[in-house]
Amino acid sequence: MDENKLLPKLSQNLLEVLNDEEYYDVTIEVGNDPYIKIFRAHMVILHYRSIHLRRILSTNKKKNDETLVNIKLPNISPEIFQIILRYIYCGKLSLSEYDISDIIKILVAGNELGLQELVTYLQFFLIETKSNWMEQNFNLIYQTSFENDSFLELQRFCVDLTSKEPDKIFKSLNFSSIPEKLLITIIQSDNIQMDEIEVWKHVLKWGLAQNPELPSDPTNFSKEDFNILRNCLQHCIPYIKFYNLTSDEFSDEILPYKKILPKELYKDLLKYFLNPKNQTDKKSKPRMITKEINIDSKIITHQHAELILKWIDRLEITDEIKNMYKFKLLLRGTRDGFTTKQFHEICDNQSHTVTIIKVKEGGEILGGYNPIAWKSDEYNEICEESYNDTKDSFIFSFMNVENYILSRVKNNRFAILNHRNFGPSFGDGDLILLEDCGNCSNNDYEKHIRKTTDDFSVEEYEVFQVIK
Repeated sequence: MDENKLLPKLSQNLLEVLNDEEYYDVTIEVGNDPYIKIFRAHMVILHYRSIHLRRILSTNKKKNDETLVNIKLPNISPEIFQIILRYIYCGKLSLSEYDISDIIKILVAGNELGLQELVTYLQFFLIETKSNWMEQNFNLIYQTSFENDSFLELQRFCVDLTSKEPDKIFKSLNFSSIPEKLLITIIQSDNIQMDEIEVWKHVLKWGLAQNPELPSDPTNFSKEDFNILRNCLQHCIPYIKFYNLTSDEFSDEILPYKKILPKELYKDLLKYFLNPKNQTDKKSKPRMITKEINIDSKIITHQHAELILKWIDRLEITDEIKNMYKFKLLLRGTRDGFTTKQFHEICDNQSHTVTIIKVKEGGEILGGYNPIAWKSDEYNEICEESYNDTKDSFIFSFMNVENYILSRVKNNRFAILNHRNFGPSFGDGDLILLEDCGNCSNNDYEKHIRKTTDDFSVEEYEVFQVIK
Protein backbone atom coordinates (compact mmCIF):
# COMPACT_ATOMS: atom_id res chain seq x y z
CA MET A 1 0.00 0.00 0.00
CA ASP A 2 1.27 3.47 -0.89
CA GLU A 3 1.26 5.36 2.39
CA ASN A 4 1.65 8.69 0.53
CA LYS A 5 -1.97 8.37 -0.57
CA LEU A 6 -2.95 9.25 2.98
CA LEU A 7 -1.18 12.62 2.91
CA PRO A 8 -3.84 14.54 0.93
CA LYS A 9 -6.40 13.74 3.59
CA LEU A 10 -4.02 14.93 6.30
CA SER A 11 -3.43 18.19 4.42
CA GLN A 12 -7.16 18.68 4.01
CA ASN A 13 -7.77 18.13 7.73
CA LEU A 14 -5.04 20.60 8.70
CA LEU A 15 -6.58 23.25 6.44
CA GLU A 16 -9.86 22.64 8.21
CA VAL A 17 -8.05 23.24 11.50
CA LEU A 18 -6.72 26.54 10.09
CA ASN A 19 -10.21 27.63 9.09
CA ASP A 20 -11.74 26.61 12.40
CA GLU A 21 -12.98 29.64 14.36
CA GLU A 22 -13.38 27.94 17.72
CA TYR A 23 -10.10 26.42 18.88
CA TYR A 24 -7.52 28.99 17.78
CA ASP A 25 -5.25 30.51 20.45
CA VAL A 26 -3.12 32.97 18.46
CA THR A 27 -3.99 36.03 16.42
CA ILE A 28 -1.52 37.42 13.90
CA GLU A 29 -1.73 41.05 12.81
CA VAL A 30 -0.20 41.31 9.35
CA GLY A 31 0.62 44.40 7.28
CA ASN A 32 0.72 48.14 7.91
CA ASP A 33 -1.86 50.90 7.99
CA PRO A 34 -4.09 51.35 6.17
CA TYR A 35 -4.12 47.70 5.13
CA ILE A 36 -3.93 45.33 8.10
CA LYS A 37 -5.51 41.90 8.34
CA ILE A 38 -5.95 39.64 11.37
CA PHE A 39 -5.33 35.89 11.00
CA ARG A 40 -6.27 33.19 13.49
CA ALA A 41 -3.87 30.32 14.12
CA HIS A 42 -2.74 27.67 16.58
CA MET A 43 0.29 28.02 18.80
CA VAL A 44 1.43 24.40 18.64
CA ILE A 45 1.52 24.34 14.82
CA LEU A 46 3.30 27.69 14.52
CA HIS A 47 5.81 26.62 17.16
CA TYR A 48 6.95 23.55 15.26
CA ARG A 49 6.72 24.95 11.72
CA SER A 50 8.37 28.38 11.97
CA ILE A 51 11.66 29.21 13.72
CA HIS A 52 10.83 32.94 13.79
CA LEU A 53 7.34 32.45 15.21
CA ARG A 54 8.71 29.94 17.73
CA ARG A 55 11.01 32.65 19.13
CA ILE A 56 8.12 35.12 19.40
CA LEU A 57 5.88 32.56 21.08
CA SER A 58 8.56 31.56 23.56
CA THR A 59 8.65 35.12 24.92
CA ASN A 60 4.90 35.73 24.66
CA LYS A 61 3.22 32.59 25.92
CA LYS A 62 -0.49 32.39 26.54
CA LYS A 63 -1.37 33.82 29.93
CA ASN A 64 -3.29 31.95 32.63
CA ASP A 65 -6.30 34.19 32.11
CA GLU A 66 -6.73 32.63 28.65
CA THR A 67 -5.91 35.90 26.89
CA LEU A 68 -5.02 35.22 23.26
CA VAL A 69 -1.42 35.63 22.15
CA ASN A 70 -1.10 38.38 19.54
CA ILE A 71 1.73 38.51 17.01
CA LYS A 72 2.51 41.44 14.69
CA LEU A 73 4.16 40.99 11.30
CA PRO A 74 4.27 44.47 9.70
CA ASN A 75 6.85 43.59 7.02
CA ILE A 76 4.69 40.99 5.24
CA SER A 77 1.62 41.76 3.14
CA PRO A 78 -1.65 40.00 4.10
CA GLU A 79 -1.92 38.36 0.65
CA ILE A 80 1.53 36.81 0.89
CA PHE A 81 1.08 35.74 4.51
CA GLN A 82 -2.18 33.99 3.67
CA ILE A 83 -0.31 31.87 1.09
CA ILE A 84 2.45 31.07 3.57
CA LEU A 85 0.04 30.27 6.39
CA ARG A 86 -1.69 27.67 4.22
CA TYR A 87 1.73 26.19 3.45
CA ILE A 88 2.59 26.09 7.17
CA TYR A 89 -0.54 24.06 7.87
CA CYS A 90 -0.79 21.70 4.89
CA GLY A 91 2.74 21.67 3.40
CA LYS A 92 1.45 22.52 -0.09
CA LEU A 93 2.12 25.42 -2.43
CA SER A 94 0.66 25.65 -5.95
CA LEU A 95 3.25 27.91 -7.55
CA SER A 96 1.50 27.87 -10.93
CA GLU A 97 -1.20 30.06 -9.41
CA TYR A 98 1.17 32.96 -8.64
CA ASP A 99 3.14 35.55 -10.60
CA ILE A 100 6.93 35.33 -10.39
CA SER A 101 7.05 38.62 -8.49
CA ASP A 102 4.69 37.07 -5.90
CA ILE A 103 6.90 33.99 -5.65
CA ILE A 104 9.85 36.23 -4.83
CA LYS A 105 7.76 37.94 -2.13
CA ILE A 106 6.86 34.50 -0.74
CA LEU A 107 10.57 33.64 -0.74
CA VAL A 108 11.50 36.78 1.21
CA ALA A 109 8.63 36.35 3.68
CA GLY A 110 9.40 32.64 4.09
CA ASN A 111 12.97 33.52 4.98
CA GLU A 112 11.81 36.08 7.55
CA LEU A 113 9.67 33.38 9.17
CA GLY A 114 12.53 30.87 9.21
CA LEU A 115 10.93 28.43 6.74
CA GLN A 116 14.23 27.11 5.37
CA GLU A 117 12.69 24.17 3.53
CA LEU A 118 10.42 26.55 1.63
CA VAL A 119 13.28 29.00 0.97
CA THR A 120 15.44 26.27 -0.56
CA TYR A 121 12.58 24.86 -2.62
CA LEU A 122 11.60 28.25 -4.07
CA GLN A 123 15.18 29.08 -5.07
CA PHE A 124 15.54 25.86 -7.06
CA PHE A 125 12.08 26.36 -8.58
CA LEU A 126 13.04 29.81 -9.86
CA ILE A 127 16.40 28.65 -11.21
CA GLU A 128 15.03 25.55 -12.91
CA THR A 129 11.84 27.04 -14.40
CA LYS A 130 12.15 30.85 -14.48
CA SER A 131 15.76 31.51 -15.45
CA ASN A 132 14.80 33.55 -18.54
CA TRP A 133 12.61 35.84 -16.46
CA MET A 134 15.37 36.24 -13.90
CA GLU A 135 17.85 37.18 -16.62
CA GLN A 136 15.45 39.84 -17.89
CA ASN A 137 14.86 41.13 -14.36
CA PHE A 138 18.40 40.58 -13.15
CA ASN A 139 18.69 43.62 -10.91
CA LEU A 140 15.70 42.53 -8.80
CA ILE A 141 17.12 39.02 -8.42
CA TYR A 142 20.61 40.32 -7.66
CA GLN A 143 19.44 42.74 -4.99
CA THR A 144 17.11 40.16 -3.44
CA SER A 145 19.71 37.41 -3.33
CA PHE A 146 22.47 39.49 -1.74
CA GLU A 147 20.22 41.21 0.78
CA ASN A 148 20.17 37.97 2.74
CA ASP A 149 22.78 35.26 3.23
CA SER A 150 20.13 32.53 3.14
CA PHE A 151 19.62 32.84 -0.64
CA LEU A 152 22.81 31.00 -1.58
CA GLU A 153 21.37 29.28 -4.66
CA LEU A 154 20.18 32.59 -6.13
CA GLN A 155 23.54 34.12 -5.30
CA ARG A 156 25.23 31.35 -7.27
CA PHE A 157 22.87 31.97 -10.19
CA CYS A 158 23.84 35.65 -10.17
CA VAL A 159 27.56 34.96 -9.83
CA ASP A 160 27.48 32.44 -12.68
CA LEU A 161 25.60 34.86 -14.94
CA THR A 162 27.92 37.79 -14.25
CA SER A 163 31.02 35.66 -14.84
CA LYS A 164 29.91 33.36 -17.67
CA GLU A 165 27.25 35.30 -19.61
CA PRO A 166 27.54 38.97 -18.58
CA ASP A 167 26.17 40.19 -21.92
CA LYS A 168 22.73 38.90 -20.86
CA ILE A 169 22.70 41.44 -18.05
CA PHE A 170 23.29 44.27 -20.55
CA LYS A 171 20.12 43.11 -22.30
CA SER A 172 18.00 42.86 -19.14
CA LEU A 173 14.95 45.09 -18.81
CA ASN A 174 16.29 46.96 -15.79
CA PHE A 175 19.97 47.14 -16.71
CA SER A 176 20.09 50.90 -16.08
CA SER A 177 19.17 50.41 -12.42
CA ILE A 178 21.93 47.94 -11.50
CA PRO A 179 24.37 49.21 -8.83
CA GLU A 180 27.76 50.56 -9.86
CA LYS A 181 29.63 47.74 -8.11
CA LEU A 182 27.80 45.15 -10.20
CA LEU A 183 28.39 47.09 -13.42
CA ILE A 184 32.13 47.17 -12.71
CA THR A 185 32.12 43.43 -12.02
CA ILE A 186 30.48 42.84 -15.40
CA ILE A 187 32.75 45.05 -17.51
CA GLN A 188 35.82 43.55 -15.84
CA SER A 189 34.84 40.15 -17.24
CA ASP A 190 36.61 38.77 -20.30
CA ASN A 191 33.54 36.68 -21.13
CA ILE A 192 31.46 39.54 -22.60
CA GLN A 193 30.34 38.34 -26.02
CA MET A 194 30.10 41.71 -27.73
CA ASP A 195 32.32 44.30 -29.37
CA GLU A 196 33.98 46.79 -27.07
CA ILE A 197 32.07 49.68 -28.61
CA GLU A 198 28.82 48.05 -27.46
CA VAL A 199 30.24 47.74 -23.95
CA TRP A 200 31.03 51.47 -24.04
CA LYS A 201 27.52 52.33 -25.25
CA HIS A 202 25.95 50.32 -22.43
CA VAL A 203 28.17 51.94 -19.81
CA LEU A 204 27.31 55.36 -21.24
CA LYS A 205 23.62 54.45 -21.23
CA TRP A 206 23.91 53.46 -17.57
CA GLY A 207 25.66 56.72 -16.66
CA LEU A 208 23.04 58.86 -18.42
CA ALA A 209 20.25 56.90 -16.72
CA GLN A 210 21.74 57.80 -13.32
CA ASN A 211 21.51 61.47 -14.32
CA PRO A 212 18.25 61.90 -16.26
CA GLU A 213 18.59 65.69 -16.11
CA LEU A 214 21.49 65.55 -18.60
CA PRO A 215 20.81 66.25 -22.31
CA SER A 216 20.73 63.18 -24.57
CA ASP A 217 23.02 64.90 -27.10
CA PRO A 218 26.58 65.63 -25.83
CA THR A 219 26.80 68.69 -28.12
CA ASN A 220 24.32 70.32 -25.74
CA PHE A 221 26.37 69.50 -22.64
CA SER A 222 27.61 72.31 -20.45
CA LYS A 223 30.91 72.09 -18.57
CA GLU A 224 28.98 71.10 -15.46
CA ASP A 225 27.15 68.35 -17.39
CA PHE A 226 30.47 66.78 -18.42
CA ASN A 227 31.67 66.97 -14.81
CA ILE A 228 28.56 65.19 -13.58
CA LEU A 229 28.91 62.36 -16.12
CA ARG A 230 32.67 62.08 -15.51
CA ASN A 231 32.14 61.71 -11.75
CA CYS A 232 29.43 59.13 -12.36
CA LEU A 233 31.59 56.93 -14.64
CA GLN A 234 35.03 57.53 -13.15
CA HIS A 235 35.21 54.01 -11.65
CA CYS A 236 33.95 52.31 -14.83
CA ILE A 237 36.13 54.00 -17.48
CA PRO A 238 39.39 52.23 -16.41
CA TYR A 239 37.82 48.90 -17.38
CA ILE A 240 36.82 49.90 -20.94
CA LYS A 241 39.22 48.37 -23.46
CA PHE A 242 39.43 51.47 -25.68
CA TYR A 243 42.32 50.07 -27.70
CA ASN A 244 39.99 47.40 -29.09
CA LEU A 245 38.06 50.10 -30.97
CA THR A 246 38.43 51.08 -34.59
CA SER A 247 39.39 54.63 -35.56
CA ASP A 248 35.86 55.30 -36.77
CA GLU A 249 34.37 54.05 -33.50
CA PHE A 250 36.77 56.20 -31.51
CA SER A 251 35.95 59.23 -33.64
CA ASP A 252 32.17 58.76 -33.69
CA GLU A 253 31.47 57.42 -30.18
CA ILE A 254 34.33 58.44 -27.89
CA LEU A 255 35.43 61.89 -29.03
CA PRO A 256 32.03 63.51 -28.31
CA TYR A 257 32.57 62.48 -24.67
CA LYS A 258 36.32 63.18 -24.51
CA LYS A 259 35.85 65.59 -21.59
CA ILE A 260 34.80 62.75 -19.29
CA LEU A 261 38.04 60.82 -19.93
CA PRO A 262 41.14 61.28 -17.77
CA LYS A 263 43.52 63.67 -19.58
CA GLU A 264 46.44 61.24 -19.82
CA LEU A 265 44.19 58.47 -21.15
CA TYR A 266 42.70 60.79 -23.77
CA LYS A 267 46.18 61.89 -24.94
CA ASP A 268 47.36 58.29 -25.25
CA LEU A 269 44.23 57.26 -27.14
CA LEU A 270 44.57 60.21 -29.51
CA LYS A 271 48.18 59.29 -30.32
CA TYR A 272 47.20 55.66 -30.80
CA PHE A 273 44.29 56.25 -33.17
CA LEU A 274 46.10 58.95 -35.17
CA ASN A 275 48.91 56.55 -36.01
CA PRO A 276 48.00 54.54 -39.15
CA LYS A 277 50.36 51.73 -38.15
CA ASN A 278 48.23 50.98 -35.14
CA GLN A 279 45.16 50.60 -37.30
CA THR A 280 46.51 48.45 -40.12
CA ASP A 281 43.99 45.68 -40.78
CA LYS A 282 42.57 46.33 -37.35
CA LYS A 283 39.03 45.22 -36.64
CA SER A 284 37.08 45.53 -33.45
CA LYS A 285 37.04 42.14 -31.77
CA PRO A 286 35.04 40.68 -28.95
CA ARG A 287 36.97 40.35 -25.72
CA MET A 288 39.16 37.31 -25.49
CA ILE A 289 37.58 34.54 -23.48
CA THR A 290 39.84 33.24 -20.77
CA LYS A 291 39.86 29.59 -19.91
CA GLU A 292 37.42 29.05 -17.07
CA ILE A 293 38.61 27.50 -13.85
CA ASN A 294 36.79 24.19 -13.58
CA ILE A 295 36.00 22.79 -10.17
CA ASP A 296 33.68 19.87 -9.46
CA SER A 297 32.22 21.29 -6.27
CA LYS A 298 28.77 21.16 -4.74
CA ILE A 299 29.70 24.00 -2.38
CA ILE A 300 31.59 26.73 -4.24
CA THR A 301 31.57 28.23 -7.74
CA HIS A 302 34.53 28.72 -10.07
CA GLN A 303 34.59 32.35 -8.92
CA HIS A 304 35.28 31.24 -5.35
CA ALA A 305 37.96 28.90 -6.75
CA GLU A 306 39.61 31.75 -8.67
CA LEU A 307 39.81 33.84 -5.51
CA ILE A 308 41.36 30.93 -3.58
CA LEU A 309 44.00 30.49 -6.31
CA LYS A 310 44.89 34.18 -6.03
CA TRP A 311 45.35 33.70 -2.29
CA ILE A 312 47.59 30.72 -2.94
CA ASP A 313 49.74 32.79 -5.33
CA ARG A 314 49.57 35.79 -2.96
CA LEU A 315 48.07 37.98 -5.68
CA GLU A 316 45.91 41.05 -5.35
CA ILE A 317 42.23 40.60 -6.14
CA THR A 318 42.62 42.64 -9.33
CA ASP A 319 45.64 40.63 -10.54
CA GLU A 320 45.35 37.96 -13.20
CA ILE A 321 46.25 34.36 -12.39
CA LYS A 322 49.38 33.59 -14.39
CA ASN A 323 49.72 29.89 -13.58
CA MET A 324 47.39 27.16 -14.85
CA TYR A 325 45.77 25.13 -12.10
CA LYS A 326 43.53 22.07 -11.85
CA PHE A 327 41.29 21.20 -8.91
CA LYS A 328 41.32 17.43 -8.37
CA LEU A 329 38.50 16.22 -6.11
CA LEU A 330 39.91 13.82 -3.51
CA LEU A 331 37.07 13.53 -1.02
CA ARG A 332 33.41 14.50 -0.73
CA GLY A 333 31.66 13.87 2.58
CA THR A 334 28.30 12.78 1.20
CA ARG A 335 30.06 10.45 -1.26
CA ASP A 336 32.97 9.07 0.77
CA GLY A 337 31.80 9.55 4.35
CA PHE A 338 32.57 12.03 7.11
CA THR A 339 34.75 9.81 9.28
CA THR A 340 38.30 10.84 10.17
CA LYS A 341 39.45 7.38 9.19
CA GLN A 342 38.14 7.90 5.65
CA PHE A 343 39.76 11.33 5.45
CA HIS A 344 43.19 9.98 6.35
CA GLU A 345 42.86 6.94 4.08
CA ILE A 346 42.12 9.20 1.10
CA CYS A 347 44.08 12.37 1.85
CA ASP A 348 47.19 11.30 3.78
CA ASN A 349 50.40 12.01 1.84
CA GLN A 350 48.52 14.45 -0.43
CA SER A 351 49.91 18.00 -0.47
CA HIS A 352 48.60 21.33 -1.79
CA THR A 353 45.02 20.66 -0.73
CA VAL A 354 42.04 22.96 -0.25
CA THR A 355 39.33 21.94 2.21
CA ILE A 356 35.84 23.39 1.67
CA ILE A 357 33.17 23.07 4.38
CA LYS A 358 29.48 23.97 4.12
CA VAL A 359 27.98 24.73 7.53
CA LYS A 360 24.57 23.15 8.01
CA GLU A 361 22.81 26.25 9.37
CA GLY A 362 23.39 29.85 8.29
CA GLY A 363 24.88 29.23 4.85
CA GLU A 364 28.52 29.81 5.82
CA ILE A 365 31.34 28.31 3.78
CA LEU A 366 34.58 27.65 5.67
CA GLY A 367 37.88 26.27 4.46
CA GLY A 368 41.63 26.17 4.49
CA TYR A 369 44.68 25.61 2.30
CA ASN A 370 47.41 23.18 3.32
CA PRO A 371 50.53 23.25 1.12
CA ILE A 372 52.15 20.28 2.91
CA ALA A 373 51.01 16.66 3.07
CA TRP A 374 48.34 15.45 5.46
CA LYS A 375 49.34 12.52 7.67
CA SER A 376 48.30 10.53 10.74
CA ASP A 377 50.59 10.79 13.75
CA GLU A 378 51.39 7.89 16.02
CA TYR A 379 50.42 9.62 19.24
CA ASN A 380 47.24 8.92 21.20
CA GLU A 381 47.09 12.43 22.62
CA ILE A 382 47.55 15.71 20.80
CA CYS A 383 51.03 17.00 21.55
CA GLU A 384 53.49 19.44 20.02
CA GLU A 385 54.69 16.77 17.60
CA SER A 386 51.16 16.56 16.14
CA TYR A 387 51.59 19.97 14.49
CA ASN A 388 53.44 20.74 11.28
CA ASP A 389 55.23 23.89 10.18
CA THR A 390 54.37 25.95 7.06
CA LYS A 391 54.26 29.66 6.32
CA ASP A 392 51.93 29.37 3.32
CA SER A 393 48.74 27.92 4.81
CA PHE A 394 45.62 29.99 5.31
CA ILE A 395 41.99 29.61 6.37
CA PHE A 396 38.96 31.50 5.12
CA SER A 397 35.20 31.93 5.25
CA PHE A 398 32.59 33.03 2.72
CA MET A 399 29.05 34.30 3.13
CA ASN A 400 29.18 35.07 -0.60
CA VAL A 401 31.93 35.78 -3.12
CA GLU A 402 31.98 39.47 -2.20
CA ASN A 403 31.89 38.91 1.56
CA TYR A 404 34.83 36.85 2.81
CA ILE A 405 37.50 36.64 5.50
CA LEU A 406 41.04 35.53 4.66
CA SER A 407 43.28 34.59 7.58
CA ARG A 408 46.92 33.64 6.98
CA VAL A 409 49.00 31.68 9.45
CA LYS A 410 50.95 33.79 11.95
CA ASN A 411 52.41 30.98 14.08
CA ASN A 412 54.05 28.73 11.49
CA ARG A 413 55.01 26.04 13.99
CA PHE A 414 51.37 25.19 14.68
CA ALA A 415 49.99 25.80 11.18
CA ILE A 416 48.63 22.30 10.51
CA LEU A 417 47.25 19.72 12.94
CA ASN A 418 47.90 16.16 11.79
CA HIS A 419 46.21 13.68 14.12
CA ARG A 420 44.42 10.45 13.36
CA ASN A 421 41.43 11.47 15.50
CA PHE A 422 40.81 14.68 13.54
CA GLY A 423 39.87 15.52 9.97
CA PRO A 424 41.50 18.45 8.14
CA SER A 425 42.43 20.91 10.90
CA PHE A 426 44.38 24.16 11.05
CA GLY A 427 46.19 25.65 14.03
CA ASP A 428 45.38 25.02 17.66
CA GLY A 429 41.63 25.21 17.09
CA ASP A 430 41.57 27.92 14.41
CA LEU A 431 39.63 25.52 12.15
CA ILE A 432 39.02 22.02 13.49
CA LEU A 433 36.96 19.30 11.81
CA LEU A 434 35.91 16.17 13.68
CA GLU A 435 33.60 13.85 11.76
CA ASP A 436 30.54 15.96 10.80
CA CYS A 437 31.08 18.82 13.23
CA GLY A 438 33.72 21.44 13.84
CA ASN A 439 34.82 24.58 15.62
CA CYS A 440 36.75 27.81 15.01
CA SER A 441 38.73 29.88 17.49
CA ASN A 442 41.63 32.31 16.98
CA ASN A 443 45.11 31.24 18.06
CA ASP A 444 47.65 30.59 15.33
CA TYR A 445 46.10 32.46 12.38
CA GLU A 446 45.69 36.21 11.89
CA LYS A 447 41.91 36.46 12.15
CA HIS A 448 38.90 34.63 13.51
CA ILE A 449 36.95 33.48 10.44
CA ARG A 450 33.58 33.18 12.24
CA LYS A 451 31.58 35.59 14.37
CA THR A 452 31.09 32.88 16.99
CA THR A 453 33.15 30.20 18.70
CA ASP A 454 30.14 27.86 18.89
CA ASP A 455 30.45 24.38 17.41
CA PHE A 456 28.98 23.94 13.94
CA SER A 457 27.47 21.00 12.08
CA VAL A 458 28.74 20.06 8.62
CA GLU A 459 26.28 19.67 5.77
CA GLU A 460 28.97 18.84 3.22
CA TYR A 461 32.72 19.03 2.92
CA GLU A 462 35.18 18.52 0.09
CA VAL A 463 38.96 18.20 -0.22
CA PHE A 464 40.64 19.17 -3.49
CA GLN A 465 44.25 18.83 -4.54
CA VAL A 466 45.45 21.92 -6.40
CA ILE A 467 47.69 20.83 -9.25
CA LYS A 468 49.81 23.36 -11.17
